[in-house]
Amino acid sequence: MYGSTFGNILKISTWGESHGAGIGVVIDGCPAGLPLSLEDIQAYLDRRKPGQSRFTTQRKEADTVDILSGVFEGKTTGTPISLMVRNTDQRSHDYSQIADCYRPGHADRNYDIKYGFRDYRGGGRSSGRETIGRVAAGAVAAKILKELGVEVTAYTLSIGPVTIDKSKFDKEEMGRNALYMPDADAAKKAQAYLEDCMKEKNSSGGMVECVIKGVPAGIGEPAFEKLDAALAKAIFSIGAVKSFEVGDGIAAASSDGLHNNDAYRMDEEGNVRKKTNHSGGITGGISDGAPIVLRAAFKPTPSVAAVQETVNRRGENIEISIKGRHDPIIVPRAVVVVESMAAFVILDAMLGSMTTRMDAVKDFFKNL
Repeated sequence: MYGSTFGNILKISTWGESHGAGIGVVIDGCPAGLPLSLEDIQAYLDRRKPGQSRFTTQRKEADTVDILSGVFEGKTTGTPISLMVRNTDQRSHDYSQIADCYRPGHADRNYDIKYGFRDYRGGGRSSGRETIGRVAAGAVAAKILKELGVEVTAYTLSIGPVTIDKSKFDKEEMGRNALYMPDADAAKKAQAYLEDCMKEKNSSGGMVECVIKGVPAGIGEPAFEKLDAALAKAIFSIGAVKSFEVGDGIAAASSDGLHNNDAYRMDEEGNVRKKTNHSGGITGGISDGAPIVLRAAFKPTPSVAAVQETVNRRGENIEISIKGRHDPIIVPRAVVVVESMAAFVILDAMLGSMTTRMDAVKDFFKNL
């Protein structure tokens, strides 16, 4: 299997399986001298760990991170940073019933076709636990971005038919409800909807929105490394993501040029500003200085307890009711995953832009 490494200047390689000894990531290209502690990374991992509410899997994992390399006396050394989280609450026997059949909505059959066999214990590499490495790396990227004045914030935009009211947006509310919704009223409605789904042994999909502030204009490349294309690849690589958009996204298809264009004006300080942000902060693949706004749609959790039709490896039609500990909705735990991947892409693109102009290169060497 190739394809477990992502990035250009800043690179990550994730490793591990859901029911193996552990999950981890190697980060290559992180600058030396960044103050970095276990607490910095653990804070991010705590946002995605299971068992925090009745709307997440009840698998009890502390998801405690260890720093194996790349940090000395509280600062990064410039060498690869290796991070690991051990699996401590595997129940592989929960999956024995599906060892010989294909779960609807899962990649079981595709793995069998591609590799000739599969790790059926929780899905192996296709499990949501693979995102631990992404979140750990995202914590590092976000800390660097913070020192550069860039803030990345993701939240639950919608769950099933319930969408937040932007006029009621309260960032602090995200930490007060189990669904990471910045709208208390919407969170209550969404919880009631999920309760009904669970009574029916069903699950729900939803959407995550991410806003990135402080990215200067000029980040990204005009062809194959467009900033929005890099973000799309990163977000689509998260399991269960089925749609991605920037700015107005799909709504732009039903708009017209005069309404979709963002008019430019000079502000009182002599800076170029946009009157609107239909572009979502990216035009021509390059950041334009406005907040970057992106959204990711997650499908409903495919592991449901209700009876479903499927086939087994012998080609027989069967019915299945999936047992085990599964999230009735993926979205709340995916919020920090989207945030982490977005932070990583933005930082990688900013590092790449440092060599775009000769005056910037000269200034760098003058300061050595």
